[in-house]
Amino acid sequence: MTRIGIYGGTFSPPHNGHVAAAKAFMEQMWLDFLFVVPAAVPPHKEMECPVSAADRYRMTQLAFEGIEGVYVSDMEIKRGGKSYTVDTLRELSGEDRRLFLLCGTDMMLTLDEWHEAEEIFRLCYPVYVRREKDPLLDHVIIKKIAEYQEKYGKIVRKIQMEPFVTSSHEIRKKIEAGETVSDLIPPSVANYIFDNHLYGSKERS
Repeated sequence: MTRIGIYGGTFSPPHNGHVAAAKAFMEQMWLDFLFVVPAAVPPHKEMECPVSAADRYRMTQLAFEGIEGVYVSDMEIKRGGKSYTVDTLRELSGEDRRLFLLCGTDMMLTLDEWHEAEEIFRLCYPVYVRREKDPLLDHVIIKKIAEYQEKYGKIVRKIQMEPFVTSSHEIRKKIEAGETVSDLIPPSVANYIFDNHLYGSKERS
């Protein structure tokens, strides 16, 4: 049984937290392969300060370059329209495959609201990673995981790692403001952003 991970998102831009989460996901879920999948149009949120899908795909390739077992896929971009996770899971599923889906806390807490949620739980094992340090969320998470187990018969697992509290949104704001982001994103991604003047960048930071 091949263990395959799926890590989707807008990746605008991909940052060090994404890379750290992917590595922890690979290690802790004993994955044989991990597909990192930039969305064409995310169904759960509006694209702020959008860059082209081609730019997001290329930045994601650069961010995960050289990590063994990680493949950046353009399947959702090629599919076009709203990127529903269930369609990606169907495309990657197989009798000899076990799929694991990684998401952040916010997405995990709303999994039952996703398009064809029951099918998502049937096709994969959801896994989440904390992106925040808010202890008030602990009981909310525990309650929601219990609900999922009762309703769908699947335990949602947690990746153990230190939260990367800076978001892509905050990084975009820093870039536009001319603040340094060298400690937040891979150097290759930073070079691409400033070489192509993305997110309002005007000079290297």
